[in-house]
Amino acid sequence: MKQKPLKAKEVNRLISGIEISKKDNVVLIEDENYKIIRVNKEPYFFYYEDKLLPTLKLLQTNDLLKKITVDMGAIKFVVNGADVMRPGITKIQEGIEKGEAIVIVDENNQKPLSVGIALLSAEEMEAASSGKVIKNIHYVGDEIWELK
Repeated sequence: MKQKPLKAKEVNRLISGIEISKKDNVVLIEDENYKIIRVNKEPYFFYYEDKLLPTLKLLQTNDLLKKITVDMGAIKFVVNGADVMRPGITKIQEGIEKGEAIVIVDENNQKPLSVGIALLSAEEMEAASSGKVIKNIHYVGDEIWELK
């Protein structure tokens, strides 16, 4: 695992919606499985197919992605890495585009469960009644979540 210190201004150029200060300890961690930007020992961002995306730890305190809400029955599957199927979805935020990164939250607490890639647009998801609609790429308990 390689670690490379980064300057806050480098990260601020790459992202919008959150400000990293000069005092923050920012490190890029590279492994054969992932590339993660850690801020003050917490994983904040990860690369997925050359896109820089926020981690669940950051999404717990910042609204950076559009949301899909799932019912309580879908939670155990989502947090075990399963892709999201249309029947488990209870609410779809408007404006989601196909291929866009989104956060999946539970319907009771609105807590982030996973980050996924929309396989359909919001309109297509609304029209669908079955099938896979979100590819799960980062979830509670995976190696990014557990990174210290």
